[in-house]
Amino acid sequence: MNAPASPSPSPSAGPDECPVVIDPMVRDLDGETRRLREAGALARIDLLGVPAWTVTTHAEARRLLTDQRLVKDINRWTLWRTGEVTHEWPLIGMIDAGRSMFTVDGTEHRRLRTKTAQAITPRRLEGLRPVIEGITHRLLDDLEVQGKEGAVDLKSVYALPLPMSVVSELMGVDPALHPRLHVLYKAFFSMLTPQDERLAVIDELDGIFTDMVRARTAEPRDDLTSALILADQGGEPLTEEEVVGNLKAMVAAGHETTIGLILNAVRALLTHPAQLRMVLDGEVGWDAVVEETLRWDTPTTHVLMRFATEDIEVGDCVVREGEGVVISYRAIGRDQEQHGPDADRFDIARPSPSRHMTFGHGPHICPGAALSRLEAGIALPALFERFPGIRFAVPVEEIVNQPVLTQNDLRSFPVHLHGI
Repeated sequence: MNAPASPSPSPSAGPDECPVVIDPMVRDLDGETRRLREAGALARIDLLGVPAWTVTTHAEARRLLTDQRLVKDINRWTLWRTGEVTHEWPLIGMIDAGRSMFTVDGTEHRRLRTKTAQAITPRRLEGLRPVIEGITHRLLDDLEVQGKEGAVDLKSVYALPLPMSVVSELMGVDPALHPRLHVLYKAFFSMLTPQDERLAVIDELDGIFTDMVRARTAEPRDDLTSALILADQGGEPLTEEEVVGNLKAMVAAGHETTIGLILNAVRALLTHPAQLRMVLDGEVGWDAVVEETLRWDTPTTHVLMRFATEDIEVGDCVVREGEGVVISYRAIGRDQEQHGPDADRFDIARPSPSRHMTFGHGPHICPGAALSRLEAGIALPALFERFPGIRFAVPVEEIVNQPVLTQNDLRSFPVHLHGI
């Protein structure tokens, strides 16, 4: 099946530029990461026919993520204002995503984020620990049952339902909605979904979460959605649109990132058995596994998009006013200036802790980072404690990515739970 049609490249890309084409089918993620790094700290890219810049180094990302001249407001994007990019572009739903703390800046961003910070407290997260442990052990039981007959898909039985269950517990999403949400999010992110179907998916998600917010407004419960509705500090209360926007983004990001983190960590450990033995023998902690996985094989590949409100010089390049900038976290995680000449190597025993920025930096740093780390820090040791002989059920080369341009999302992860 071919990738969906997309707009023609804009002449603003420049006749002498040779952009790195970001493959929507994600057929060679390592090669693409290498090409981006070779293109420089600021690289010209092609996103389904739409030109943009992307940041590929730790230092420049750290600087630009705090640069107030780069904003989330899609109306500052020249290609959007001129109509060269419309809602027919397959990636538009990740940029024109409604009003939330993920899509505004400055005072309004602080107002929306403050409300979320009031709700996602360390105490609330720590209160989730026994919930996460309970869900983890239930899913391990399911995994064992399904694995008795042979190979079992670690993704669909374990890595996917765990974070969806956890974020639903946090936000107050009805578990009965999980099967439908799985279908909707898969269609939303996949580059194989026709755009008319994707727009219908967006409408359905809006409807599901709007109904939920209205139900919680009428009858609040002990969940984060109710807390967002009731939060009254730091300025005006959130509007219904703002609560829905925060809820949608938290559920999407709150499960997609953790799926990738868990699966990428398992894949890395199974392909580096000496390092797995170090962890199982207690020589290295699971926190080192989590942080090195986040750096080396980031769950999020590219984050879309910020827009320049004026010309910004980056090295020998200039991001012109109105141009879009992507943050390529996978390339940033392999930055040799930050992580040393062996940055392409997975190494949980690095002499200094991995100081990556996979969860972002600056005002828009991911608010769910602590939750994702907590989940992985429970799910990974529990998996290997229950199944110390877990192994690939297919050659590792057959574990490939979904056609998802922004996420490091694997199609499936077949394993045998016990050694030969």
